[in-house]
Amino acid sequence: MLFQDLKIIEPILRALKTEGYTTPTPIQEQAIPILLQQKDLLGCAQTGTGKTAAFAIPILQLLYQDRLQHKEQKTIKAIILTPTRELAIQIDESFAAYGRHTGLKHLVIFGGVSQNPQVDALRRGVDILTATPGRLLDLMNQGFVRLDHIKMLVLDEADRMLDMGFVNDVKKVIAKVPQKRQTLFFSATMPKEIQQLADTILRNPEKVEVTPVSSTADTIQQTLYYVEKNNKKSLLIHLLGDKSIKTALVFTRTKHGADRVVKDLNRVGITAEAIHGNKSQNARQRALTNFKNRTTRVLIATDIAARGIDIDELTHVINYEIPNIPETYVHRIGRTGRAGADGIAFSFCDEEEMEFIKDIHKLIGKSIPVTEAHPYPMNAAAIVRKQELTKQASQNGQRPGSGQRQGGTSGHRDGKRRFGGNKSRGNRR
Repeated sequence: MLFQDLKIIEPILRALKTEGYTTPTPIQEQAIPILLQQKDLLGCAQTGTGKTAAFAIPILQLLYQDRLQHKEQKTIKAIILTPTRELAIQIDESFAAYGRHTGLKHLVIFGGVSQNPQVDALRRGVDILTATPGRLLDLMNQGFVRLDHIKMLVLDEADRMLDMGFVNDVKKVIAKVPQKRQTLFFSATMPKEIQQLADTILRNPEKVEVTPVSSTADTIQQTLYYVEKNNKKSLLIHLLGDKSIKTALVFTRTKHGADRVVKDLNRVGITAEAIHGNKSQNARQRALTNFKNRTTRVLIATDIAARGIDIDELTHVINYEIPNIPETYVHRIGRTGRAGADGIAFSFCDEEEMEFIKDIHKLIGKSIPVTEAHPYPMNAAAIVRKQELTKQASQNGQRPGSGQRQGGTSGHRDGKRRFGGNKSRGNRR
């Protein structure tokens, strides 16, 4: 099946083609037709299955078609609630990519940063709002966000919101949304409280369930480097001193981080280019072409920009920053070692990312081999300190760093995912 078989409108099909997508994933194939019929959906799916596009494409299509029939209003028509800023940013970038030809306006809001640019954007008018719960409630209480005209509500990663203590915030938001709406509910697991929430807010939902990728190819040689955060640049340059590394795809978590790594590498004479959402399509295509023909040796990418990219004979993938979603690790390193070929994956882990590595080990069912044979090993005291913090938090029934939660600001609550915690996700984590 192809995307064009799902009755997707031409502006979105054109954007999907630009992104290099032709074939939907199982969840997209199942969910898109249901959502285009404006039915509620209960999706048991994890990040890494393609669920963002499964809800973003129908939202864009339904709102685009609705605008053709009615006069445009500067009101929020769709809202996506998600637990972390990283997920919120990725979702908003997906709306940008798939909706580039629709004229629909989208915005992402989260805590930990100044609210002023977000408020300015809201005043100009937004069709689709992606938000973390704390910052959204703050702006609602200040009168900057009204949800009276919401037609579509998405709860993404509902079980993680439960883990992070956001369920009450979510319920407060839902209370302000019109009862007559289409609701999309996604959760990797269905604990009792999440099932009760789903039963409360969904009307005769269709159910879609998919199993994510959770294993790495045996042909990929994986190596983990523990390194201080400020030494990652030096370690990358050191490893790329090996001329046998013909091509390397390097992953960062942010667009800014990708640009910074490019500058660091170019400064020492290593040819590198970046692809991410702030680059024009022509610039991204040019960088990809240069990488494929080996004019550029190193390509730096964010996860969303790298989706749909298929590079033959890629020898090395380097996780400059460890992804906070374990399935993302599997997808990243799966870009090498294809079709039975050998591949090599290096991962740089600093002190704050050690919990992400633990999540990855749980998902793939094995530990990534660690090498200490490099010039920039992590301070042993840092490792011990992190282990003690995790152990102490476990004994207290807390997440490391969660002691300041009470009375904290929305900036703390919507900041990057806290490290550690009791994550009862089974295979998910």
